[in-house]
Amino acid sequence: MSFPRKRESHLNEPLNDLRMSLQHHKHLFDIPDNITYLNIAAQSPSFTAVYEAGLKGLKQKNRPYSIVISDYFEPVAELKKLFAKLIEVDDHNRIATIPAVSYGMATVAKNIKLNAGDEIIVMHEQFPSNIYVWQKLAEKYNAVIKTIKAPDTTANRVKQWNETILEAITDKTAVVAMGHIHWSNGSLFDLKAIRQRTKAHNALLIIDGSQSVGALPFSVKEIQPDALICAGYKWLFGPYGCGYAYYGSYFDNGVPLEENWSNRLNSENFAGLTNYEPEYKPLANRYSVGESGSFIYVKMQIAALKQVIEWTPIAIQEYCKAISSEAVLELKALGCNIEDDRYRTHHLFGIKLPDNLDIKVLKAALADHNIFVSFRGNYIRISCHLFNTAEDFKKLVTCFSSVLQKV
Repeated sequence: MSFPRKRESHLNEPLNDLRMSLQHHKHLFDIPDNITYLNIAAQSPSFTAVYEAGLKGLKQKNRPYSIVISDYFEPVAELKKLFAKLIEVDDHNRIATIPAVSYGMATVAKNIKLNAGDEIIVMHEQFPSNIYVWQKLAEKYNAVIKTIKAPDTTANRVKQWNETILEAITDKTAVVAMGHIHWSNGSLFDLKAIRQRTKAHNALLIIDGSQSVGALPFSVKEIQPDALICAGYKWLFGPYGCGYAYYGSYFDNGVPLEENWSNRLNSENFAGLTNYEPEYKPLANRYSVGESGSFIYVKMQIAALKQVIEWTPIAIQEYCKAISSEAVLELKALGCNIEDDRYRTHHLFGIKLPDNLDIKVLKAALADHNIFVSFRGNYIRISCHLFNTAEDFKKLVTCFSSVLQKV
């Protein structure tokens, strides 16, 4: 089985060139030395350029007489071009700017019609914004939600999970809605094989890239999803309340959630806005949220995407692997279970805690040492970036070790 790592061979090559350019970038972030932040999957910190871009936007708002008509449109076009470049899309008009994943998914669902008995495939414990919308759609058309669970095993768990997903896609399948990776543990889904299977059965493939795009390579040209929806405040370093959506040809003539004036043809002509325009701008432009030209948000998003593109997701992935690999071995030696490297990401991964470890005691110990992670049942989710170092992971291992010694 081939997993969605377009440049997998690069990950196994000597790291000299990557390491030359990917030393840690702690100096760009306002994270105190006594804080170990391993929770970017929940909320990214801003770095200097994003912060300064936000200030520039605030200053522009303070002086509205300095705002010209092009300020509503040209920065948005630049932002869409940057996101299109990141995910390998030729036409930025296939990108919509949105406020949240739920908005992008609701747009998708509004433009899908099902037959009674059709199946919508989702993953077990998928993020709620990519579940509730499908429950509503299934209820509307008397369709069926089919949830694919990971096997209850530690040996080849993700490999078997992907095989089960592929087997579940049949002529009854209308939609497969899933993450690029699993949001809580970094399990890699074989999107290329899943896409081939959905095409063979005329099913749509809708991807939530919120926990991967920006830190893990994703190519629309390679995967060819019908839609890719991403939150912008995690690995893309935008402010909370921004996101991105790619819509493929299936949605070219769809109906948006709202009738946003700026999404119509000739909306740049303010003097003619009451010459009401029946036509939308081409492709996905019709799906952008109202007031998407936010002077503050867009400036911050542009600064963020420029930096992510400069770093490159493949190099970010390799850096995270380099700083965490030793700690992963030590955590496994302490009795933790972590998925095999071949089937998970390195910017985000789950640690299944030993049965004899008291989670309350661990939470208290982590808090005492200012170590920030996410808890998911009997797992903790670790997520790191260029503001982290191997020393952060040493602190994490030391904390685990001290708790286990008390058992």
